[in-house]
Amino acid sequence: MAEISDDGVVGRGECVPYARYGETVSGVVQQIEALGADVTAGLTRAALQDRLPPGAARNALDCALWDLEAKLNHTNVWQLAGLPEPMPVESAFTVSLGTPEAMASAARDEARRPLLKLKLTGSGDLERVEAVRRAAPGTRLVVDANEAWTADMFLEFGARYRALGVEMIEQPLPAGDDAVLAEVDRPIPVCADESCHTSADVRTVADRYDLVNLKLDKTGGFTEALRFLAAAREANVGLMIGCMMCTSLGIAPAALLGGTARYNDLDAPLWLARDRDYPIEFDGSTVRPPRPELWG
Repeated sequence: MAEISDDGVVGRGECVPYARYGETVSGVVQQIEALGADVTAGLTRAALQDRLPPGAARNALDCALWDLEAKLNHTNVWQLAGLPEPMPVESAFTVSLGTPEAMASAARDEARRPLLKLKLTGSGDLERVEAVRRAAPGTRLVVDANEAWTADMFLEFGARYRALGVEMIEQPLPAGDDAVLAEVDRPIPVCADESCHTSADVRTVADRYDLVNLKLDKTGGFTEALRFLAAAREANVGLMIGCMMCTSLGIAPAALLGGTARYNDLDAPLWLARDRDYPIEFDGSTVRPPRPELWG
């Protein structure tokens, strides 16, 4: 967590370093601490975009600066950003990767939820989805293949997943090896995650994906997230607002963007044994906007 104070007012931001992108906790801490003098001297959000690359460190500092500015001006981040007033949004609930039987059991326990997101891994995925569908026949399903499929798997099983009621597939192919998606029929909408980090990436992948997953730890903060939103609109691709395994402080900025998305995947705090003070409130799968005491 990063904290920036001014005249007794404290702005906070949270990030989650992700090894898939070459990040470590110690490395991200070093990136943040290296800018300490610049922050003290009045580093702005605009200047920060050039001082750090997209990623976790910039996310924590950028969100702390947004929170601080809102508090100093006795307003809300959504008003500063020119966004509509945030409303409650529906989030997917994650079913973790396991055997078909284990995933079916988890889905049965959560079958009352309107949308489940299934974590997949390649071999045996069709059996996993079939088992979940039997266990939760009335629940909407999206799946996250986590770069684990081949092009042949996507082509062979796409129609079968559609028949099982899967309405979106997230990142089926490895990032950097997904150009084939622009050349083939996509029987189910496909969402980019690892293939799309920033607004520039949105324009690059728009021919091969139907949606893009916006995560603040990828964009490097709320500032670039707003550009990401604009780029998605311009490219006419749908949005999913996602998250890493974070606390409510990490969810809060993302929750302000939830009303712009076709899907929200913001359930991380539900998996924690302990959360921040003034946590995000969940009513089943409904995520309520953050309170100013938490962020924004």
